[in-house]
Amino acid sequence: MQTQIRAAAIRGIDRLIDDLGGDGAALLGEFGVSPADLDSEHGLLPTVTAGRILRSATKRLNCPDLGLRLAACQDMSMLGPLALAVGNCDTVGEGLDCAARFLYVHNQGIRLSRAQDPEHYAGIGAVEYRMLHPDIPYEPQTIDAGLGQLHRSLLTMSGGYELLGVYLPHPPLTDESVYTGFFGAPVRFDTGRALLRVPTKLFTRPMSTPVNPELRRMVVEYLEAHYTDPREGVATSVRSAISRALGTVPARIDLVAEWLHLHPRTLQRRLAQEGTSFQEILDDVRRNAAHRLLTGTDMPFSQIASLVELAGQAALTRAARRWFGRTPTQVRRDARQAPTAPRVVRS
Repeated sequence: MQTQIRAAAIRGIDRLIDDLGGDGAALLGEFGVSPADLDSEHGLLPTVTAGRILRSATKRLNCPDLGLRLAACQDMSMLGPLALAVGNCDTVGEGLDCAARFLYVHNQGIRLSRAQDPEHYAGIGAVEYRMLHPDIPYEPQTIDAGLGQLHRSLLTMSGGYELLGVYLPHPPLTDESVYTGFFGAPVRFDTGRALLRVPTKLFTRPMSTPVNPELRRMVVEYLEAHYTDPREGVATSVRSAISRALGTVPARIDLVAEWLHLHPRTLQRRLAQEGTSFQEILDDVRRNAAHRLLTGTDMPFSQIASLVELAGQAALTRAARRWFGRTPTQVRRDARQAPTAPRVVRS
């Protein structure tokens, strides 16, 4: 199925092209798009078309930082009704979770999630921006624009925040100083991931502007009633939520249900309809996380137990015997002796 994106995602590209000496309306017209489509709150584009527009404009205008320039002239209004839901959450973290839940309304081809710090510093986390579909051609400009817009949205939500670093999956498209100037932080390239490294305290910071909980509730109900995520079931959303929470906040069903704006009993019923349960998903996420930490790090077993929310090293040993048929020591030793560590599906 062809994935779609709201035309507003590239709102302003026509004016930017004009400012750079091109003809924005003419270039859009080559792809069957008009400037009015970008200003509409209901216009949709195939995701590949949006990427092709950026690629074509970049080449014709010889403007390698086009994605960053586009992000600089946009704001959260490009998200349409989702901006109202996000902007009226109580904290920045809740706003990110709301955006992650409903981002398919804006763009069916990407995912947004909190993540662990890739450099493993205490008190540091990350916000990751991921492309989902392998059949969508990779366009570096769309990643630059998307991550740039995410950065600007976090600035708006927080009133200003400390960005510790930026990861981009591709080489620099222009001088690296252009990237550091835009983000105001060190940028690493060719990392295979697109993310922003931030202090975890950012997630608990109140929104910088007054919020209206009733408006948020109304918008969320509207999004739930009028849009269906074409990509995943409830179980996948629960797995993603648990993965984000594990080791930072208790991965309890009542908390996960709240993040997904569901009643716990409703969440249990929907998981049962998909042939699973909250406890089964939690156990699987713990298993994958424990295997990754045992085989890919030198962390003490007591610390690993804490990160996967087990009550001490003895509990980790019991769980490892059940999951892998071996003790934690044996799992780590076998992984180091093997020519290639077993591949584990990431939760």
